[in-house]
Amino acid sequence: MDGETAEEQGSPAPPPVPGGRLEPKKYAVTDDYQLSKQVLGLGVNGKVLECFHRSTGQKCAMKLLYDSPKARQEVEHHWQASGGPHIVRILDVYENMHHGRRCLLIIMECCSAGFRSAGRIQERGDQAFTEREAAGIMRDIGTAIQFLHSQNIAHRDVKPENLLYTSKEGDAVLKLTDFGFAKETTQNALRTPCYTPYYVAPEVLGPEKYDKSCDMWSLGVIMYILLCGFPPFYSNTGQAISPGMKRRIRLGQYGFPNPEWSEVSEDAKQLIRLLLKTDPTERLTITEFMNHPWINQLMVVPQTPLHTARVLQEDRDHWDEVKEEMTSALATMRVDYDQVKIKDLKTSNNRLLNKRRKKQAGGSSASQGCSNQ
Repeated sequence: MDGETAEEQGSPAPPPVPGGRLEPKKYAVTDDYQLSKQVLGLGVNGKVLECFHRSTGQKCAMKLLYDSPKARQEVEHHWQASGGPHIVRILDVYENMHHGRRCLLIIMECCSAGFRSAGRIQERGDQAFTEREAAGIMRDIGTAIQFLHSQNIAHRDVKPENLLYTSKEGDAVLKLTDFGFAKETTQNALRTPCYTPYYVAPEVLGPEKYDKSCDMWSLGVIMYILLCGFPPFYSNTGQAISPGMKRRIRLGQYGFPNPEWSEVSEDAKQLIRLLLKTDPTERLTITEFMNHPWINQLMVVPQTPLHTARVLQEDRDHWDEVKEEMTSALATMRVDYDQVKIKDLKTSNNRLLNKRRKKQAGGSSASQGCSNQ
């Protein structure tokens, strides 16, 4: 970026192949791309800038991450998912120096800057947004999550801000981005209390383990918003996430108030209920979600005009406040699990654990351990 490189500049390497081993290019990114100062967005771990491929003129997006284990994990997870349906594709990855610090530069396909899913509905004018259109959007998001879960990846930050369209045209494709919170679900239980309010699953609010089911909870919240224009859970105090809001999430307290929900189909409401289950073991899996009639029989879904566009238009200022609250909440709520001190079970004096030890010692000679099932 500054003319400095992580290694001596070499000849340009061929573009990476999704699914293969990720080998960042070590020469300067500016050899291949002309960088712009135009900021397209802010991800969990870094900002996204506009750039252009020097040979083809193709407009791309470049995410700058200062090198760290967390940054490399984000790149690896996004790389593993790259090329999947409805997922923003990685085109190149570079390892350069920037202001004296090693950084990773992710070159991605450029999606329409600032054209979030909510904004796309807001800007429709007098044209009604229908229930069938909402089902189509949910099917696209579900397709992305289905691919991730098949790769044993939980995204953990599925929300409208991370859903981008490839253009402003009517045939634009909706894609999922920002893998800053993604984790492999085949390793340690996902217990990191990092999340965004309004889209967070109830088990994430406590110390219980959670997994891919939290993505399903987020699908339920997004679907709810698409069908009426406001979230099922909200804070009454103006805080990003208040005690009362926590309680409503944990108890699954939400409703389908009129007039916004008066004409919405029972199939849609039923699907939301199955996604917003407080017990993650009762929540739909992504396969069950994709097989639900409201998703896989799209042409049968009624073309009922929804109140969504009107509500989003009237509450445009409130929607911006919600996004600001979520951004500030992320900064304060994000906790790195690796930095949390976990007590060693062998030296713990927990009464319940000691009781279990005595019972195991008396009833079985099997070795003691902890299972994250």
